[in-house]
Amino acid sequence: MNLPWHLYLMAFLYIIAGINHFRSPGMYIRIIPPAFKNPKLINTLSGAAEILLGILLTLPFTRKFAAWGIIVLLIAIFPANLFMLQNKKASFGLPKWILFLRLPLQIVLIYWAYQYTF
Repeated sequence: MNLPWHLYLMAFLYIIAGINHFRSPGMYIRIIPPAFKNPKLINTLSGAAEILLGILLTLPFTRKFAAWGIIVLLIAIFPANLFMLQNKKASFGLPKWILFLRLPLQIVLIYWAYQYTF
């Protein structure tokens, strides 16, 4: 299997991020907006999804599905990025400009995943 390095990088980043949901759940639970019920379950599901999608991204017969799954996941977690911008406790004390830059970063990540949908 001869995959481009950027595909391996993407898969690696999602797998590591997913594992981190289980290593440091409090960090992720803290940024889930209160409108969403059962933040522990949301954290577990999103972490498992990141790991699974990262693995599936490396398999030729599941790559397109995984890329679309990552796009859906990135859209689904966008409210957490907005919540971090709006809520001091969820922002981890990061400067507002960094939190604001995270918003368009989602578009870049979606575009990156989109490259593997065809």
